[in-house]
Amino acid sequence: MAFIIWMAMGLVFVGMGVYELFSKRETAFGFWANAETLPIADVKAYNRAMGKLWLVFGVVFILLGLPLLAGQNSPYILLSTIGVLLEAIVAMIVYVLKIEGKYKRK
Repeated sequence: MAFIIWMAMGLVFVGMGVYELFSKRETAFGFWANAETLPIADVKAYNRAMGKLWLVFGVVFILLGLPLLAGQNSPYILLSTIGVLLEAIVAMIVYVLKIEGKYKRK
């Protein structure tokens, strides 16, 4: 049951990625919660990059949930917890250094 919930959350991230990847929206999607996006030079390319980021994040998130299939008291669940923590940090680094740095209006 825990893996099903974990996978559902991962599919939410994948869904966000697909939506942003193919969106025709003229405004930039945000990364940080409740924060305005910076002025973006190329909104379509920025939204595609954000879509790829969320798509990869969701797939890796689902894969990190596989230890939950080993059982409730499995020590491998620690890999899921630490893995998601590191994945989130890497996503923030990629966003700030790559995506934001490339598409921010100068």
